[in-house]
Amino acid sequence: MVYRPLRYEQIMKAAEAYDVRARRMFGGMGVYTGEKMFAFLIGEEIGFKLCPEDYSNAMQLPGAGPMKPDKDAEPMREYVKMPRAVLDDMEHFMVWLEKSTEYAQRKSGNAVAA
Repeated sequence: MVYRPLRYEQIMKAAEAYDVRARRMFGGMGVYTGEKMFAFLIGEEIGFKLCPEDYSNAMQLPGAGPMKPDKDAEPMREYVKMPRAVLDDMEHFMVWLEKSTEYAQRKSGNAVAA
């Protein structure tokens, strides 16, 4: 059986303009734009990799927190577990997805897809 977190289809469809692919890791899935991971999925959770300013802003959202691959693991550096309110609101979700993909691409030196 192929493992696919519940939010897999949502993120893959929303990020299709960013040349995305996913692969299993740490009991979940890493989602990549080019060669850089920008999101991590596990179960119903999505964590986005964010620049320091966006990370601070995201952590202020009610229900946000550090992303962990499991409850006993160390938090993933630069990743914020997005609250359900963001995940369930496609417009709000896209704002954070774009911040995350653009940050990952800037860090890798790749041009941002339009």
